[in-house]
Amino acid sequence: MIEQSIERLQSLCDNIPGLLLEIDENTFSMKPNPEKWSKKEIIGHLIDSATNNHHRFVRGQFEETPAITYDQNKWNQGNYYQLINSTQIISFWEAYNRQLLELINHLPKEKLNHNINVGTENNPTIGFLIDDYVQHLEHHLKQVLEYSL
Repeated sequence: MIEQSIERLQSLCDNIPGLLLEIDENTFSMKPNPEKWSKKEIIGHLIDSATNNHHRFVRGQFEETPAITYDQNKWNQGNYYQLINSTQIISFWEAYNRQLLELINHLPKEKLNHNINVGTENNPTIGFLIDDYVQHLEHHLKQVLEYSL
């Protein structure tokens, strides 16, 4: 399944930034209500997810079941995505995901079975987390825009 996730992540990196850049700043920044994230903050959340999964994919190779969790709302607030220009956020999202794609492509197969403590009952493997990361990414991208790739 990881091969499909790699292909999907490559396709998303190649196609999504251009689609996101077509969204005007007001639409990208509009919050449906004060408790909900704007499209901009959703992409920010995906950057935070990339950041934390980056740690999982790297540290999980050499640490014994590292504990890597995060509070998504505090991370989103603390990164001030709502105040940052959309182009910057989109560029960073693309660059970070291209970096993850390179990391995943070079990850030795035997490392895919290493476990990570993500704060749930089970400690998933790096391989599972890679597949889950891409699925999570698409779930949120479809909240931001309509596309079929």
